[in-house]
Amino acid sequence: MTVQRLCNYVGGRWTPIEDTSSREVHNPATGEVIAHCPLSGAPQVDAAVQDAAAAFVDWRRTPVEDRIQPLFRLKALLDQHAEELAATVTRENGKTLSESLGSVKRGIQMVEVACGAPSLLMGQSLEDIARGIDCESVRQPMGVFTCIAPFNFPAMVPMWFFPFAVASGNTFVVKPSEQTPLSQQLMWELIDEAGFPPGVLNLVHGGKQSVDALLAHPLIQGVSFVGSSPVAEHVYRTAAAHGKRVQALGGAKNFIIVMPDAEMDFALDNICESAYGCAGERCLAASVVLPVGDCHAAVRDGLIERASKLRIGDGSQEGTDMGPVISFDHKQRVLAAIEGGIEEGAELVLDGRDPKVDADGYFIGPTLFDNVSPEMKVARDEIFGPVLCISPAETLDEALETTRNHPLANASSIFTTSGRAAREFRYRIEASMAGVNIGVAAPMSFFSFGGAKGSFFGDLKAHGREAFDFFTDRKVVISRW
Repeated sequence: MTVQRLCNYVGGRWTPIEDTSSREVHNPATGEVIAHCPLSGAPQVDAAVQDAAAAFVDWRRTPVEDRIQPLFRLKALLDQHAEELAATVTRENGKTLSESLGSVKRGIQMVEVACGAPSLLMGQSLEDIARGIDCESVRQPMGVFTCIAPFNFPAMVPMWFFPFAVASGNTFVVKPSEQTPLSQQLMWELIDEAGFPPGVLNLVHGGKQSVDALLAHPLIQGVSFVGSSPVAEHVYRTAAAHGKRVQALGGAKNFIIVMPDAEMDFALDNICESAYGCAGERCLAASVVLPVGDCHAAVRDGLIERASKLRIGDGSQEGTDMGPVISFDHKQRVLAAIEGGIEEGAELVLDGRDPKVDADGYFIGPTLFDNVSPEMKVARDEIFGPVLCISPAETLDEALETTRNHPLANASSIFTTSGRAAREFRYRIEASMAGVNIGVAAPMSFFSFGGAKGSFFGDLKAHGREAFDFFTDRKVVISRW
């Protein structure tokens, strides 16, 4: 296939960027170069933001019922091209086609919820707050917003943000990951076909220089980010210092507690998928299993049995259970984490460092450590790969204390048939996304998404009703006539 140099989409038209450097985009399953992503600088970012700011003047005055019509058309186009989008995600990211399609459909649900803006943007009113005085609260759009998207869900994550922003009357600039920009390129072809007014939705390719320009731009009102916690904190501090609203979704080390009374086969099937699905490259992946009491051996042996049967290979090929990690460099980081776990004294009971794969690419097999103490780096650091740790606990209290002592709190789950244990877990767990007999505690699009502690920086989380709070300002009007 022809290796294309991608373009920005600014002011309703495709804009070639020839006077900047570029980055090679690789297919992780083969290592081949599939595109060149331009690394836009401050001038290209400014052009996009200026066009978005100009478009905001008319877009904010457009009735909400009219603003959602292009979103309805986009939703229909996304349904029509879902499999094409999924194939693009697999090609640039490596995950299996079924995983890619699932993520695309999750993204489409965001557009669907945003189409409910006429109801979800409603304000409040009360007459006679004092004699002859009435009060109302209305939501108003603020201007230009942006999102800085990650590599792991390249089609889905931008849809956590821009549909809600434009339905609210704002305009938007998306900066996709320079490692996985192709699905957004296709997305913007559909956005162009859906008929949004020029400047309402803009696409800028780039790396750190583009991010820094967006964080500091005086016309940007708010920033949405998804990525590692250190970068999330940087984005939060930098954007907030420039007076912007920020929702920065950071990293994770997700705990799954398994009680002795759990439906064990069901629990182990779900834990295996949670840990090794998408090659472990998702912020809701199981990272540490805490078997409580006498179920330790059953959990260990069951996970070894299931993970050993996973078929590793090119995600575009039928029958593949797990694809590669995103890049050669990331593969080396994951391998280094595995070596570190061995050096710390964790027991490597399933070694994925040299998988048998009939493909060139960045492959690591399912890896499982047993008897991992909570103080070990392999149990504390986010690895973002197919590496799972088992850390036995004597009691539920001990397991919960282990989760409380960790600085990250994105998601956590418990497997149990005990209502009492489940209630204790959901009452005391600090993670903002909690699952009971759920392997991946991913909220639907009409609920909010985001973690706690070091996994989230900001106040208002992604999608659901909180999205409309983030993308609007509440104005209170007090009237006497």
